[in-house]
Amino acid sequence: MIIIKKPVITEKMTAISEKLNQFAFIVDKNANKYQIKDAIEELYGVKVVSVNTMNYQGKKKSRYTKSGVVTGRRAAFKKAVVTLKEGDTIDFFSNI
Repeated sequence: MIIIKKPVITEKMTAISEKLNQFAFIVDKNANKYQIKDAIEELYGVKVVSVNTMNYQGKKKSRYTKSGVVTGRRAAFKKAVVTLKEGDTIDFFSNI
């Protein structure tokens, strides 16, 4: 099971990571906080202090097309905000 799907890289999360040393990831829906902590520590080689998780429901979306209104739903996901030990950091752009 892949626990960490992708990091969340937005303006807001970049500001929070610089200020509070917190990083956000989209994670597997069935993963718990201990599994997320172990996966982050193994993948990035950092010390995790705390993990906060949030479950998001998929938003309803509709659009107007030639054939009428098309309605649907975005996929639901789980987000984890990870606080790292003072001095540790994760650089997502080091491989570019």
